[in-house]
Amino acid sequence: DTLAEILTYHVVPGKVLAADVVGLTSATTVQGEDIAIEVVDGGVLLNGNANVTTTDIEAVNGVVHVIDNVILPPSVDVDSLLAEPMMGLIETAQAAGNFTTFLAAADAAELTGALASGALGKLTIFAPTDEAFAALPEGTLDSLLADTEALTAVLTYHATLGEVLAADVVELDSYASLAAGAPVTIEVVDGTVVLNGSANVIQTDIMTSGGIIHVIDAVLIPPSS
Repeated sequence: DTLAEILTYHVVPGKVLAADVVGLTSATTVQGEDIAIEVVDGGVLLNGNANVTTTDIEAVNGVVHVIDNVILPPSVDVDSLLAEPMMGLIETAQAAGNFTTFLAAADAAELTGALASGALGKLTIFAPTDEAFAALPEGTLDSLLADTEALTAVLTYHATLGEVLAADVVELDSYASLAAGAPVTIEVVDGTVVLNGSANVIQTDIMTSGGIIHVIDAVLIPPSS
């Protein structure tokens, strides 16, 4: 795939030390295409845009040289690569693998279609992990799954309209959830964003075509539930 092509374009067979690199004008990579090499003002430059900043880091199976830019094989279509569509909210959550309970709950509440289609517009979702749902008091999840109205309120309490990046979240003291606008408080404690004083944001800015996912370590329960 494209990522493998790019990574192997950074690898050259054999052990080529810095003293040898400066004597070359090009090198054939494991990917199969050549890298252009030139010495400019005493520094080694690859493909005209990547400077070698550290050399001859010895390893058991070779040597590492550090560069300050990613080099792309000529065969990689950068415009096409950048234009590749992002996955939607549901697809992204499925691919992550740690939101199975959240996704099952969305199915039970008949919200999957709306989230997948973008019918609600761009959203920011603070998604609890499977571990967060497992930490609920015994019987809580079963009770929610048996009560569609309560389940919908809980799930929509984790979402707000629009795309709110982590850099914006830290500037807020609350967000208006989709659960009838019920607010969720936001505070920063020791550098960590905490929602309603109980749920820590543990991963941020997972970008999707339908909005943004931030990962939290506890389930938020709206006051009315």
